[in-house]
Amino acid sequence: MKKKSYIITFCSLWLGFQLSAQGVDTVRFTLKEAIQLAQLQSVDAAVALNELKTAYWEYRTHVADQLPEVSFTGTLPAYSKQYSKYQQSDGSYTFVQDNSLGLSGEISVVQNIALTGGKIALNSSLDFTRQLGQGAFNEYMSVPIGVTLTQPIFGVNNQKWKRRIEPVRYQEAKAAYIESVEGVTLSTITYFFNLLLAKENLQIARQNLENADKLYEIAIAKRKIGHISESELMQLKLSALQKKSELTEAQSNLNAKMFQLRAFLGVGEQQVIEPIFPESAPMLRMIYQDVLQKAQENNSFAKNIRRRQLEADYAVATAKGNQRSVNLFASVGYTGKDHTFDAAYNHLKGNHIVEVGMSIPILDWGKRRGKVKVAESNRDVVLSKIRQEEISFNQDIFLLVENFNNQAAQLEIAQEADAIAERRYKTSIETFMIGKISVLDLNDAQQSKDEAKQKHIQELYNYWRYYYNIRSVTLYDFCNQQTLDADFEEIVRK
Repeated sequence: MKKKSYIITFCSLWLGFQLSAQGVDTVRFTLKEAIQLAQLQSVDAAVALNELKTAYWEYRTHVADQLPEVSFTGTLPAYSKQYSKYQQSDGSYTFVQDNSLGLSGEISVVQNIALTGGKIALNSSLDFTRQLGQGAFNEYMSVPIGVTLTQPIFGVNNQKWKRRIEPVRYQEAKAAYIESVEGVTLSTITYFFNLLLAKENLQIARQNLENADKLYEIAIAKRKIGHISESELMQLKLSALQKKSELTEAQSNLNAKMFQLRAFLGVGEQQVIEPIFPESAPMLRMIYQDVLQKAQENNSFAKNIRRRQLEADYAVATAKGNQRSVNLFASVGYTGKDHTFDAAYNHLKGNHIVEVGMSIPILDWGKRRGKVKVAESNRDVVLSKIRQEEISFNQDIFLLVENFNNQAAQLEIAQEADAIAERRYKTSIETFMIGKISVLDLNDAQQSKDEAKQKHIQELYNYWRYYYNIRSVTLYDFCNQQTLDADFEEIVRK
């Protein structure tokens, strides 16, 4: 996307709305302007943006999880004055009083190890205790530096799998956002052409009523001189009444379609929208293989398939890793203690802990092995569904390309038929005035004109709908020959 030009267009369009809100009631819209406004402020666009923000911050959380985390924990202060049970060396119990004031603090730096799935921590801590009461004294214990390693030996490496899955998930979310924006475009096209068709129907109804009134006046004069029958005169009068009824219905339908478009675009109810008839459409011809290639490269479906495959493999790896559990815990560092702060950091002694814990089932009646088989079966189901979805996806694209290519010819035919029907109707009116054709022939010409105009608008709508459907599937602008993209960092900060 040409972001700068879009921003300028958006600002100009928004400024136009502000000026119109100050006194101008009618707003003229081209199809392109309606699409840009919908992408800027429609409710559907806001929903797509919020979904993108959710995916963005989930991915940012994943990225942050791969970086060192620095934290401070402390107790400031801890005061205790109580009695507690204490077992003496001879086995008897007594109660001793604890009357102390304590302070503690620890700074730690924790880093996940993506290669092995373990975690390493570097920490430094200091504990202070003041024994209160008679013979009060201070006690310090320091750990200037300590290194702790926690490492699963045979379990699944969660960090490795997350590093493979989460980027794909975010790419899927970004593609889905652009598709949602294109979905807003498709909805805009539908609302726009519904209003355009309602507008044309209203104009047709007005023109038909005007012509019917004129023809009825002419018919009255012809009846007086005996050129037409009373039945034909009454038929023309009935036709004029029908045209009045059709005009009322057309006006009501126009108001309904305008309300729908206003609500979708977020335009005030005081605005009167006047859609501008698209003069032309780009004559493009799509090639199925090219469209399919763009769809496979850009569509969220391709990312969705890859993510589901990875998640299925992850589930199998997790089930296999849970068959046995062996964890290593090692802590190496130095510690010191004394009655003064400085002395607590002198004469340091080693502080080492190494633990290897394990959980290996001896007899579980095949429970863990069964979980592995279930995970493998689920993966096979996922892969089978993916293959079927790929077939359907390719078939839908093929039909979409075929429909678009055929629609270009249908649109050209509809344009020509509309022009011919309009000329025929004008000629029929002139011919009727000189008495060369009957009322039935005139009505047939009028009906053909109306149907041709409606057909022209419908075919134009179908053309743009197919084109933007292809855009939403491929995320590619075939008119400008560029991939649809966006500055996602800028978008989520709006």
